[in-house]
Amino acid sequence: MPMDALPDLAAMSLAEVAQALADQRLPPVERWNPVHCGDSGMRIARDGTWWHEGAPIGREAMVRLFSTILRREPDGAYVLVTPVEKLDIAVEDAAFQAVEMKVEGAGAEARLVFRLNTGDLVTAGPGHALRFAAKEEGPRPYLHVRGGMEALVVRAIYYELAELALANDPPGVWSDGAFFPVEPRE
Repeated sequence: MPMDALPDLAAMSLAEVAQALADQRLPPVERWNPVHCGDSGMRIARDGTWWHEGAPIGREAMVRLFSTILRREPDGAYVLVTPVEKLDIAVEDAAFQAVEMKVEGAGAEARLVFRLNTGDLVTAGPGHALRFAAKEEGPRPYLHVRGGMEALVVRAIYYELAELALANDPPGVWSDGAFFPVEPRE
C-alpha cells in the first residue's frame, strides 16, 4: 500500500473510489509462516491509537505500514508478520476504525464505502459485512476488513448509519447488494 496522503473520500467520485480500491495492494501475509519471535511491545488501543512500549506512535505512515503486515491468527490472536518473523500485538477492541463513510445510491442500490484510520478503503457488501454487536453502552457497528479483522465504526459514522437504517423496515442498511439488519448480537 503506498504511503501517500490519506484519501479524501467525500471528494471522490464512485469511479475514483473503485480505482482506489483496485489499486490497494497488501503484502501476502496469509502466505507467510515464519517462526514466532515473541511480543512486539505494541498494542492497538480501543480508540484506534497504536502504541509501542507505552508511547503512542505519532507517525501516521508508520501506523499505516504496520497495518499492512497485521494478521489475525486462527486462535483469534493478532500478529505482525514478515517473511522472517512473527510478533504478537495486543488489540483491545478492533484492529481498525472506520472514520469516514461515503454513500452512493439508495435502497438496494446503495453502496457504502468506508475510509479506515489507516487510509484503506472498504466497501461494505457480501465480502465485507457490517455487524452490530450488543455492548453494555449500546450497539456498536463493526465492518469486516480482511482476514477476520474488523474496523469499529466510529460514533459519528454510526449516527449516519442509524439514520440510513431507520429508513428501512426492518431497520438496516443496504450496500453492494447486501442487507445488514441492525440487530445487535453478542
